[in-house]
Amino acid sequence: MTAQRSIVIGGGAFAGLALALALKQGLGADVPVIVADPALGTRPSRDPRASAIVAACRKLFDVIGVWSDVAGNAQPILDMVVTDSKLEDATRPAFLTFTGQVEPGEPFAHMVENRLLIDALVKHAEAEGVELRATAVTSYDANADGIEVALADGSRVDASLLVGADGARSRVAASLGLGRNRAFLLGVEAEFRGLPLAEDRLHCFLDSELAPGYLGWMFQGCNGITQVGLACRRPHKPDLAALLRKLSPLADFGAAELVGKRGGLIPVGGCVQPFAAERVLLVGDAAGLVSPLTAGGIHLAFESGARGAERIAEQLALERVRPLRRAELDYPRFVWKRRLRRLLELRPPNAWLDRLLSHPLLLRLARLIYFHRHGLGSRAGWGALLRREA
Repeated sequence: MTAQRSIVIGGGAFAGLALALALKQGLGADVPVIVADPALGTRPSRDPRASAIVAACRKLFDVIGVWSDVAGNAQPILDMVVTDSKLEDATRPAFLTFTGQVEPGEPFAHMVENRLLIDALVKHAEAEGVELRATAVTSYDANADGIEVALADGSRVDASLLVGADGARSRVAASLGLGRNRAFLLGVEAEFRGLPLAEDRLHCFLDSELAPGYLGWMFQGCNGITQVGLACRRPHKPDLAALLRKLSPLADFGAAELVGKRGGLIPVGGCVQPFAAERVLLVGDAAGLVSPLTAGGIHLAFESGARGAERIAEQLALERVRPLRRAELDYPRFVWKRRLRRLLELRPPNAWLDRLLSHPLLLRLARLIYFHRHGLGSRAGWGALLRREA
């Protein structure tokens, strides 16, 4: 048996590993921290995806000492272009464009391979003394002093707290009767080698018929690989072949090499309820902490892990573990983003989207949604929207 005050984290991706690091750095060696995830049995990681890391998220990586490990392989994104739905002229000048840096020397995002991020987090977690187990959490039983966590390899761990950080389809949440994600985007993405695109530009394409409820994208990121994909609100299904036909004025896909293809679900329903119970907490995608509008979740995964670590440390210091509340964790409510999500799901005609893209107010609104540090839920954010510059 592991010591009674162990903390078990089910899930070894961004949220789980970031939480483990923050806990060890904050609590020290006296509190054992265990991360359980079958994917940890594959070293190095084989995760084929790449992720856009916005500036605020990059700073969090820096704080926990991870960014320096991946910075040399990170592709800066200096230009983001949002194009309307016109199939016959994908390069016409009616774009929203975001160019430059959020501050001197800081691109507004970087594209980084997930496998490199996971490997860096694993390395630092092990260096801090986190115990990594290549197995899954299956169940738990509460007792007077804590909980007993059962793992798929047959072992059992006496713990003070269990954290579910095992993704949008969280087995921890399902097995413990906590809130579960119900609303999803369905995304599909292909990777090509040999497409001559600008390396620092992210292309986004709005089309209510092709990608209802979301958009399509194209970006040449790491190692000369171009990612092309789209997502739409379920029950609609993304048509990648139609997107490639749409983008043919921009790239000759027939002459390029297809090196990979994948798909998956992205939760967009907002924070699940309940996200905590006595001695149990959900973080990251498991808690529904993904923007309902932009579908961005890595920054929120790190933030929820860091906040969870602070509150857990406080409870352990007081020797009083109870269900954590939203206000204590500062989990976002996504009020405005959920409203805008509902508008997108009405599938506004493409002609309306085309007109909106030429309006300066939409540029300021988009800057607020994607890049303002306070966002739509703050007075400062709305003040930025109504001023000349966001």
